[in-house]
Amino acid sequence: MSKGTVVLAYSGGLDTSCILVWLKEQGYDVITYLANIGQDEDFEAARKKAESLGAKKVFIEDLRAEFVEDFIWPAVQANAVYEDRYLLGTAIARPCIARRQVEIARREGAQFVSHGATGKGNDQIRFELTNYALYPEVKIIAPWRIPEFYNRFRGRTDLMEYAEKHGIPVPVTPRAPWSMDANLMHISYESGILENPMNPAPHDLYLMTKNPQDSPNTPDVLEIQFRNGVPVKVTNVNEGTSKDIPLEIFSLLNEIGGKHGVGRIDIVENRFIGMKSRGIYETPGGTILLQAHLDIETFTMDKEVRRIKQGLGIKFSELVYNGFWYSPELRLSVFKGQVYILGRESPKSLYNEELVSMDVQGDYDPCDASGFIRINAVRLREHHRLQGFSSTKK
Repeated sequence: MSKGTVVLAYSGGLDTSCILVWLKEQGYDVITYLANIGQDEDFEAARKKAESLGAKKVFIEDLRAEFVEDFIWPAVQANAVYEDRYLLGTAIARPCIARRQVEIARREGAQFVSHGATGKGNDQIRFELTNYALYPEVKIIAPWRIPEFYNRFRGRTDLMEYAEKHGIPVPVTPRAPWSMDANLMHISYESGILENPMNPAPHDLYLMTKNPQDSPNTPDVLEIQFRNGVPVKVTNVNEGTSKDIPLEIFSLLNEIGGKHGVGRIDIVENRFIGMKSRGIYETPGGTILLQAHLDIETFTMDKEVRRIKQGLGIKFSELVYNGFWYSPELRLSVFKGQVYILGRESPKSLYNEELVSMDVQGDYDPCDASGFIRINAVRLREHHRLQGFSSTKK
């Protein structure tokens, strides 16, 4: 007898494919859901893979337009930057993905949702706070916080062995010595050899931006028209072409910024759960919009109003980074030139490579994150229940 239906946020990769089969082993009916938010993915191959592994249904949802309009544009309006440098590309993608996951779960009558986020990262919080906010009664299955799961799968070798045993297709190309997450806003790189904060980024790491040393010697001149803090038209003066549809605007800015090597950063950041982590990001279109919007704001905004907005922008960025997109307080010339950090070290560093590692559990117990997330979700569940998001009848 089935334990119930679970909607799994599915990527088609090794981890979530193993989770799909593992959930079925536990007695759940599994619906897989794959969001297209601009990543380079063979979506039909992922569909066939999920079906072959026994998914009850497979949803592939094109969220690119709403990702730009409902998530990237508010971040642009707020000049959202976390800890002075990170433009929040992953942080704003997770609530976009989770919102549709909840919609599917409600529509399909699923009592459970699941994801493949680790027990050490921010994404588990971002997914689950959105899930709880928009579907307060939902039950969440987070395998990487379940001892029976993470003790069984202590590394990639264990996952590969499980995959071979259960007929899960395994990658045939060598795996990069780091993890990568891509969407329309950016690509992030972490883990593996990047966990040593002194290791510089390999030259072949970047996929979205050209090496500035190899970028054109002729600048692209852009005209960006803003309305209410949102870009409504972009013109490439060099070519005399314009875009006025949000998705096309952002895609053009990514293309131009990427061509000129704009938007690369290498940082150590403070995760919400209390550890420092090293991340490398490339955000070409977002970087162009941030610089343009900051400039037009200074040009048009009263000094004191702008000062207040700066403070609100910092708070907005922290809330988004920490996963509170659906919290009530949150509803309120391109050319060469950049500073690139290659590495960092200090005798008084608070960075703990073992603690943050995705390959070593160390002294951190992933189970602890479950209570942390549930406590932070209490007020979100209540707020949205009272606003009518809950299906519970009173």
